[in-house]
Amino acid sequence: MEDHLNAQGFPRQFARTRRFSLGVPQRFTVSPDGARVLFVRSTGGTDPVSRLWLYEAGEERILADPPTLGGSTEEEIPEAEKVRRERAREMSSGVVAYATDREARVVAFALGGELWVVRTDGGEPHRIAPAGPVVDPRPAPDGASIAYVTGGALHVVRTDGTDDRLLAAPEGPEVTYGLSDHVSAESIGRSRGYWWSPDSDALLVARVDNSPVQRRYIADPANPTKPPRSMPYPAAGTANAKVSLHIVRPEGERVGVKIPAAANEHHFPAAWTDPAFEYVTTAGWDSHGPLISVQTRDQRSEYILTVDPGTGATELQHHARDHIWLSLLPGTPVRLPSGTPVIPWCRDDTQGLRIGSTPTPAGLQVREVLGAVGERVFFTAGEEPTETHVWSYDSAAGFVRVSAGPGVHTAAVGGDTVVLSSRTDDGQSVTVLHDGVPAGQIAVLAEEPRIVPCPVFLTLGERQLRSQLYLPSWYEPGSGKLPVLLNPYSGHGIQLVVRARGWWTAVSQWFAEQGFAVLVTDGRGTPGRGREWEKSVYGDRLTPVLEDQIDALREAAAHHSELNLDAVAIRGWSYGGYLAAGAVLRHPEVFHAAIAGGAPTDRRLYDTHWEERFLGHPDVTPETYERCSLVAHAHKLTRPLLLVHGIADDNVTVAHMLRFSSALLAAGRPHSVLPLSGATHMVTQEDTASNLLSLEVDFLKKSLRI
Repeated sequence: MEDHLNAQGFPRQFARTRRFSLGVPQRFTVSPDGARVLFVRSTGGTDPVSRLWLYEAGEERILADPPTLGGSTEEEIPEAEKVRRERAREMSSGVVAYATDREARVVAFALGGELWVVRTDGGEPHRIAPAGPVVDPRPAPDGASIAYVTGGALHVVRTDGTDDRLLAAPEGPEVTYGLSDHVSAESIGRSRGYWWSPDSDALLVARVDNSPVQRRYIADPANPTKPPRSMPYPAAGTANAKVSLHIVRPEGERVGVKIPAAANEHHFPAAWTDPAFEYVTTAGWDSHGPLISVQTRDQRSEYILTVDPGTGATELQHHARDHIWLSLLPGTPVRLPSGTPVIPWCRDDTQGLRIGSTPTPAGLQVREVLGAVGERVFFTAGEEPTETHVWSYDSAAGFVRVSAGPGVHTAAVGGDTVVLSSRTDDGQSVTVLHDGVPAGQIAVLAEEPRIVPCPVFLTLGERQLRSQLYLPSWYEPGSGKLPVLLNPYSGHGIQLVVRARGWWTAVSQWFAEQGFAVLVTDGRGTPGRGREWEKSVYGDRLTPVLEDQIDALREAAAHHSELNLDAVAIRGWSYGGYLAAGAVLRHPEVFHAAIAGGAPTDRRLYDTHWEERFLGHPDVTPETYERCSLVAHAHKLTRPLLLVHGIADDNVTVAHMLRFSSALLAAGRPHSVLPLSGATHMVTQEDTASNLLSLEVDFLKKSLRI
């Protein structure tokens, strides 16, 4: 009875805690001496307001508490900041981002468009009057000044609030300085638009010209008097924003960075080849000078370039290339104090690193470079795809695994301190290590799920598909068959089948408590299993992934007789929703119902960098888009299908759902549509998120007649 009551209350808890994200510490910064750790976290599992915290000498204290600061409200956040938060999938309010000087003494953050500064060595936060609503404030390394963006212009102001200077003003309404463009923030992973020099005397600044980019208009039909929001969105095959880099000095001097026009040599050709450098993938400025990476439009070449800050001249340091597409490794490139480069390095089927001339071990799949302390490099990697560990390397100690025990681990580093953030089957913990020895904990204040996930880990079939099977806690073996629900994502860049408890594992267990055997499988295209596995979806984003889901289903049923293959449904969101809709279109003999949430049904509508990576240019390879889009295949639907979509979604716009629904209607194919008013690609409204789970269960049970 207790489990039943917990299951009943879970949807409301899931929504109230915003997927159990509230109360979780994140965005750690460790001071260079290892003495101070900064982070953001709310005060509990249902508190949506994030505070800025300091951990020092084994104690936590709040540095900035938004409810006590007053000033502007969340409704007054600048549009550029709202966009930044949506790209970052931010689910809380308050202090959600911050930046520090070199020594982590001066901290700047924006709150309701206002600029705030606080010191870690004492004193209360104080407000600085900026030239306009603030986005992305960042102190100079010496802590004397703070740069910020307002109205697309880059400013710098003294930390005491004096001498506000305009460094770079947009030449038109489509131009910004110091901000990221849509593609860089959404698909590349570069969220920043400017970087201070170590000497605090100049900045490397991105200029974004959106004038070539087609615009989209995101309306709110529930409020017909509210004008639509306009945004630049470069869809597959259309023009990108023009991104350039500039060295800007507070005295007004400005030098353009001379980025090569194209990769003209040693560039792999293909059915579609475009060697023009359209993407600035990384940028930074270390003690050796500015270092940038640029990638070609077809994503088969990347140049790592040094920049002369006096002239803007660039020099090629490394040409990375791939005949399919070049995977971007977060945190690279890096230069150590000695000048030793740390760059991605693919050997055989291993995505690894090369640290100077030393490669990471074969079979160790590197996920991210976390940073360096002196000549010691920290990174995350795994030999088994369901686990990710923190590793370090220096020439004296070699490769050392820092984290222990099954799970998904990451870290922040500084001095002799490692802040180890670990997700395991028991939940999440944050451990502060000094010289490798646990010295304290940073509290995780998230609520414990009312339902405890109890997955059975499986390795299925010839491709050794990593899967999890969830059964109802009340199920007695041999008591009869259960309808099956597949609950995958199985798309590029995300894994669900890991040795860690997450919100998605709790959701899968909740569906199991409703009477389903829930199967989750990570198929081809997901990370952590090498280059060949990741790139096997090139040219076809659907067929191999569906094959893996079907193979895993049949293999699981062969070993677990409780799975009823005569009653199989599939649900998912985003790529998972696309997969669910594709499943009932392509394989109605296997799948008997589907729920597709936030599904990108028309691949031509998604952005350039993401979609062209897999399918090429739609004008050159239209057959790949035709094969992978669902709209053209709507007439094949014979099974119950529920389409769910946020009306305010600016990532996978509601046009995807509307075009697909119209095609289904034109073909005379019955289906159900559930529009979510005011919802973006993240459904955060409590009533909507809570009731949606219950409505999905009702749809599945009616569709499967159980």
